[in-house]
Amino acid sequence: MSFKLSRRAALGAAAALPLSLAARPLLAKASVTPVNSIIARSFKIGKFVVTTILDGSARREDAFDIFGSTTTEDEFKKVSAENFISADAAQFYFTPTLVDTGAELVLFDTGLGNGGIQAGLAEVGITPEQIDVVVITHMHPDHIGGMATDGHVTFPNARYVTAAKEYDFWSGFDETHRVGGLVKKNVTPVAEKTTFVKDGESVVSGVTAIAAPGHTPGHTIYMLESEGQQLLLTADMANHYIWAFHNPEWAISFDGDKDLAAATRRAKMDMLAADKIPMIGYHMPFPGMGFVETRGSGFRFVPVSYQFAI
Repeated sequence: MSFKLSRRAALGAAAALPLSLAARPLLAKASVTPVNSIIARSFKIGKFVVTTILDGSARREDAFDIFGSTTTEDEFKKVSAENFISADAAQFYFTPTLVDTGAELVLFDTGLGNGGIQAGLAEVGITPEQIDVVVITHMHPDHIGGMATDGHVTFPNARYVTAAKEYDFWSGFDETHRVGGLVKKNVTPVAEKTTFVKDGESVVSGVTAIAAPGHTPGHTIYMLESEGQQLLLTADMANHYIWAFHNPEWAISFDGDKDLAAATRRAKMDMLAADKIPMIGYHMPFPGMGFVETRGSGFRFVPVSYQFAI
């Protein structure tokens, strides 16, 4: 299956049907049962039920190498101490998000592929077969690892959404490449069921794609809007709740284009702080949801408590 043929087929299908109906299975609509557990947390945004799922967590001992390469070690230690964390280690969280719009079940990213996504869905009474739409924010392994399970498509009845630039880039590598190989294994088999969205386009009613390049070429974040409330799913725009916010210009080793990623971070954090829009970050401490406020020349991530609890 070549990418060009797959993409034309997907775009043709999207043109023939409304985006919210393209490739949708004719199944009864399932509904989320809101939960508040150690691996799944539900929030209400307008009529949307938004559930973050803790797919896993990992500790890294090279925090300065990841987040401090463009600052001094003394400054990095100072900022860490002021925020009561070690400058030596970082704890990462991997947090896909499920959105029940009332009409569709939309899953944003699929995790590492270690079974955590299935366990989280079970917490809210949903099976993988009931997912209507899978949105891939970008194609790093911790976001596409759960697209396949034991060699089979994990979400067989879903249609898929991602940015064409993202797929174009990673599918250009061969099977020996760490990311490109996984894209060929997990993403290419569902290319015929994939819609390629652009900046400003709608995924389903109330969910809009926003280009946020830098972390990867086609990295895309998504604005949710329902009954006058908004929530921004920021994916990997910021990979740590302290260092990436304190100075958005600090380079992050995971970012492909570090200057562009920093500019994206600054612009989106400015918007979130000014408009007081809550966000969910894929690598924020679980449950991943919070607000952004200005602090000096940078920002601070403020975790939610009970504001959106159901």
